[in-house]
This record gives sequence, structure tokens and C-alpha cells, in this order.
Amino acid sequence: MLKIAVLTGAGVSAESGLKTFRDSNGLWEGHDVMEVASPQGFHKNPALVLDFYNQRRKQLLEVLPNAAHHALADLEKDHEVTIITQNVDDLHERAGSSNVIHLHGELLKVRSTFDESLILDWKQDLNIGDFCEHNHQLRPHIVWFGEAVPLMEVAMDIVARAEVLIIVGTSMQVYPAAGLIQYASYNTSVYFVDPNPSIRSSERVTVFAEKATTGVPKVVAALNS
Repeated sequence: MLKIAVLTGAGVSAESGLKTFRDSNGLWEGHDVMEVASPQGFHKNPALVLDFYNQRRKQLLEVLPNAAHHALADLEKDHEVTIITQNVDDLHERAGSSNVIHLHGELLKVRSTFDESLILDWKQDLNIGDFCEHNHQLRPHIVWFGEAVPLMEVAMDIVARAEVLIIVGTSMQVYPAAGLIQYASYNTSVYFVDPNPSIRSSERVTVFAEKATTGVPKVVAALNS
């Protein structure tokens, strides 16, 4: 049984039909990122921010996990697997993965603006006037730009202890998540799956320059052979 850490990004969920938010102009659904994904944006126009995530939430509830999600879940049958995802969707969980760390928060949860440890499951629209038990506005449970990534140290420890690191559907350009590979042991075997890989094959790195739905099953087959 191998200790496997899996780092996933937007490319995994894109094949399920989820938009990856940012287009070629750097806009998120036509919005500047700071308008809809920063504390300042929320303070300036909370209604706009809530509507943005309401639309994302509706879309998430209409899509299903794909072959990559299911292949990663199947790894748990024979190995100790922890998925560290930059995605805010729940597709890994719906596919059957039981140990998922969401670095950037979760779209189907909200939290209090008064007490950030007060987190609620939430599948409907979130509106102005939806309050926590302390009568403070609820906000999306998302790590916005400029906010700390509270689970980063947990993720670092998992990568440091992993015998195998699988990286799927991420450019490895967005920090701090992109820096996680630096915590992998020199003896750790690394598999990288992305149509446009930013990492080259080497003695310890195996690259599959293809989409997640075809590349991830190949990684799983290689590990179980």
C-alpha cells in the first residue's frame, strides 16, 4: 500500500463541464477577479459577489464527476490516498474519494462573517440578509485573493510524507499551491497529467501530456501494475 498525495486543479473539473472561471483576458465570467474574489470586492458590492457564487453553485449541481475523479477514487481500494485540491467543487467526494483537502474552500458551504469557524452546508442561493446564528451576514466559504490558505501546512505535511505525488489539471503557476511540489521527498515518484505540462519528464517525473480523463486512468494502471 502506497502513500499517495494527489494535487488537482481546474483541469480535472473542466471535463465535467465546469468552467474554469478565468478566460484568456484574465476575467472571471466577465468580472475582474478582485471584484468577485477578494474581501474588498465583497465589502464594495456584496450582492454582486453573492450572485457570482450563486451561479457557480447552480452549475456545480448540474454536473457529474468524470473518469478522472472516479479513477482517483478507485486508488483508495489499494492505497492510502489524500487528495489536495485547488478546486472548490465536490466532484472528488461525489466520485467516492474519502480524504479530500480543499485548499481554496468549498462552493457548497458558507461561513459567518463574524466567526469564520462557523461553517454551514449550503446548496441554495446565498442572499443579502442570510445571517448566521449571531445575526451576521453569511459569505461563501471560499479563500479569496489576499486571504490566508489555512490548510496549507496540512497539505505540505501530506506531500512531504507521500511516496507518490500525482499532479493533475493544474498549471503549477498559482501560489502557494504550486509550491507544494517542493515539499516532496527526492525519493517521491511524481506523475504529472496536463495537456500543456509545465514540468518535463525526468528520472523521477513521468509526464502524461493529455487530458485528465485519459491520463489519470493511465497513472492508476501504472501504479497498480
